[in-house]
Amino acid sequence: MTPFLLGLIGLALALPVPALLARARWTLRSPGAAIVLWQSLALAAILAMSGAGLATALWLVSGDHPSEWKVALHAAVLGFGVLVWARFWWSAWHSWRDTLAGRDRHRRLVDLLGEPHGLAPAVRILAEETPVAYCIPKRGDNRLVVSRGTIETLGDSSLDAVLEHERAHVRARHDLVLEGFTFLHRAFPRVLRTDAPLRQSQVMVELLADDAARRRTGDAALARAIVALAGSSTPAGALGAGSEAAVRLERIRRRDPRGDRLAALACYLISAVVLVVPTVLLAIPWMLHAWSELT
Repeated sequence: MTPFLLGLIGLALALPVPALLARARWTLRSPGAAIVLWQSLALAAILAMSGAGLATALWLVSGDHPSEWKVALHAAVLGFGVLVWARFWWSAWHSWRDTLAGRDRHRRLVDLLGEPHGLAPAVRILAEETPVAYCIPKRGDNRLVVSRGTIETLGDSSLDAVLEHERAHVRARHDLVLEGFTFLHRAFPRVLRTDAPLRQSQVMVELLADDAARRRTGDAALARAIVALAGSSTPAGALGAGSEAAVRLERIRRRDPRGDRLAALACYLISAVVLVVPTVLLAIPWMLHAWSELT
């Protein structure tokens, strides 16, 4: 029974639970804790399927003359657990390789076409009238890219907010956070997963970068920058300041420190529950029982 319960938990955490949680607005109050929550859901789904596969393997070894249909069902659960892990490592390798290659190509392109900023060596200014701003992260060799239109549209304080927003992405390595979500997202077959964790993580890293910019320039300067850059395009593999404008502006307008603390507490509690409870209540007792039978 344990393999099937773990399998059901894994499927629930991969599809219906994230889809329902994505509709909640309270997670936006504490983006750092919300990222932990979304990571916990994705990781718990994979761990539950892995536990189901391991429990199945132990059952197949320790079972006494099981019926054919039980063997078939357990073999299916075991096969699905193996599939999830194989897809995870396959997607991790390909996504990591393709993302690094794409960023390297784009970095060389902006170095060729962009004008260096005299006071900020990592900044490149593109001769483009449309307001655009994004970063190309790489440890020790990142680029902050802004267009001429961004500089002409924004005042000094709002431009500082944009650059601080992008620097926050680079400092905190938000690109690694998003890549990790991509790996976890692709571990499950398309019909058994939702895009909600990946989409929500993209929103949360923007909110975290906004918090860093707000501390430096204030709410008003950041809000003007968000409006000016709303909807601007961002190359693949980069993190841009123009995405999720409506959500970000709403959070600035309704910021509530007490509500932020309560949201963070709720996120951490749920994260602990989804990671610990299935293991403690299901996996460990069954594995101890199976081990005692083997020995």
